[in-house]
Amino acid sequence: MPAEPTPDAPRPTRDLRRFAYLSIAAAVSTITLKAAAWLVTGSVGLLSDAAESVVNLVAAIAVLIALRVAALPADKNHHFGHSKAEYFSAAIEGQMIFVAALVIMWTSVERFLHPRALDNVGVGLLISVAASLINGGAAAVLIRAGRRYRSLTLTADGKHLLTDVWTSAGVVVGVLLVAVTGIERLDAVIAFLVGVNIVVTGWRLLSESVSGLMDVAMSKQDNRAIAAVLSGFTSDSVHFHGLRTRVSGHHRFAEVHVLVPGAWSVQRGHDLMEEIEAAVREDFDDLALTCHLEPSEDPRAYGDYAAEFPVPVPEGVVPPQPKEPGS
Repeated sequence: MPAEPTPDAPRPTRDLRRFAYLSIAAAVSTITLKAAAWLVTGSVGLLSDAAESVVNLVAAIAVLIALRVAALPADKNHHFGHSKAEYFSAAIEGQMIFVAALVIMWTSVERFLHPRALDNVGVGLLISVAASLINGGAAAVLIRAGRRYRSLTLTADGKHLLTDVWTSAGVVVGVLLVAVTGIERLDAVIAFLVGVNIVVTGWRLLSESVSGLMDVAMSKQDNRAIAAVLSGFTSDSVHFHGLRTRVSGHHRFAEVHVLVPGAWSVQRGHDLMEEIEAAVREDFDDLALTCHLEPSEDPRAYGDYAAEFPVPVPEGVVPPQPKEPGS
């Protein structure tokens, strides 16, 4: 039987691969439908839409691999688990989106220079709308799961699919405009705008994945919530500083320095740390909190205030002060 995680260790990463299989199924379905719509109509806009769905499939496979790696438990070479694998998936997806955008934009320019009439517009649009409904449903599930489990991979994949829905809507509008106005170049113009929209999406995904790899801090709201819990333990004898947090995939980590009188026993300091960690876990059950105990009289305990989130001091409480050397 596997050992239970210690209170201050990160919880095991949830296995979210079932959502990746949903994304793969949605991608295969929409590729089939959109390719059929393109073959029926000859619309370069619908072709660009189908190309983006191919990217969706590649991205979904990357998501599956990343989630499988992220679900691996901590080992002797990865003491904090493998959850950062999700950020690589988001980066890969962003790069694939850029490739699809370039292909779409190149094709649209060629079609703008050499326009052609569209065929069977009604049938093609019905097929495209059906594909969009599939993508929309899958996107809603992925985004909701991404928020619930704080998974950048699922959120990114869901937003990508949602962008695909809006892309399809734009393509449908373009094809309809061609059918109504007879201006065949409108199809190419819409396809080019679709490519621009995809570039924006890819840039956002790359930015988010880079932020994750750079150990971005928890949100200001979460930092304030942790600081508020710590503030409840602040007294004339106990003070906090150096609160720092970071997010790593599903896991969140925090550390804080705790100043107490140097005359306290190790047992008393340890008991306080246990109380603090238990109080923080009531609001953040998946947070690995590390407390660093310091004697409040030692001047060396006051030299590490950089990159911290301040813990408010209750009114009437006097923070401890270091003693001058030799005093």
